[in-house]
Amino acid sequence: MKRRSAALLLGVIVSACSPAQHEGPAAPLPSAPRAPEAQPPTSRPSEQVATPAAAGPGATAGCGELGCRLFDSAEQALEAVLESRPLVLGIGEAHALKGTEHIESTTSRFRRELLPRLAPHSSDLVIELMEPDPRCLQTTEQVKREQQPVTEAQAESNQNEFVLLGTRAKEAGVTPHILYPSCEQYERIVKAGDDSIFVMLETIAVLTDQKARAILARNHEQGRERLVLLYGGAAHNDSVPRRGRESWSYGPSLAKFTEQRYVELDLIVREYIKDTEAWRSLGWYEHFDKEKHPDQAVLLQPSPASYVLIFPAQSGSGPQSGPAPSD
Repeated sequence: MKRRSAALLLGVIVSACSPAQHEGPAAPLPSAPRAPEAQPPTSRPSEQVATPAAAGPGATAGCGELGCRLFDSAEQALEAVLESRPLVLGIGEAHALKGTEHIESTTSRFRRELLPRLAPHSSDLVIELMEPDPRCLQTTEQVKREQQPVTEAQAESNQNEFVLLGTRAKEAGVTPHILYPSCEQYERIVKAGDDSIFVMLETIAVLTDQKARAILARNHEQGRERLVLLYGGAAHNDSVPRRGRESWSYGPSLAKFTEQRYVELDLIVREYIKDTEAWRSLGWYEHFDKEKHPDQAVLLQPSPASYVLIFPAQSGSGPQSGPAPSD
């Protein structure tokens, strides 16, 4: 029952896997990226700052002690995040669940609304999809079975959404990457038994951290500063992980590696938010009222290097991006 409890605990922040192609080994890493030379220009959009009149319930704009900023679009809210001058942007989403297929997903909205703004100044996008080594297919099947308590609640389109995101990034000039666990790493997941989901989360964090460092090293060697995007579930991008979940997140490691130029950005589809244990466990939940300001993007900042961007409410009945490809 421990495995089932883990699935319930993860709720809206679980991970996904999907097939792709293998890459070669990463180059050696420097101790840290080079100091910044230039920063992509960012405009300051007109914004409404909602500052609490007093700490606690009833604060202005329903954002409690956190306060919040309201924007006409998610893209304008993103501009405010980019003012913090990140070198790595760790983007976490709430994955679509079964029964929400009529709502445009977080991945789709990022791809359609935010990727075009980020692409001109980004070199690479690391997506939380894992491709196992073909030499360990039997172990891979065991890992898939271990994942079922988590993935069975997700919308079937999630994996294809991630694949389409990679395709769109490449079309926009951003190099997409996925994760390549070794047979040994898959073996460790299987041998963990009831803790397999937790070990899988740790593995994803380690692989993402290693890939991001390799990309930063390459950009450093090429003498260019470009934004590195990491996209996946919100279990992995925490800049300040909750106690007991430190090994799930690459945030603190990359913050140190980039000399504090790592920024966490959680993307939330307003219609997904429910009064459930999984949502209530998120630190910003009690500070947000989804019934207020439905036509605006809401930006909260739980900590100096952490942002939560809640998309405006959707109009219409479904996604505007069309069907995702099958491969």
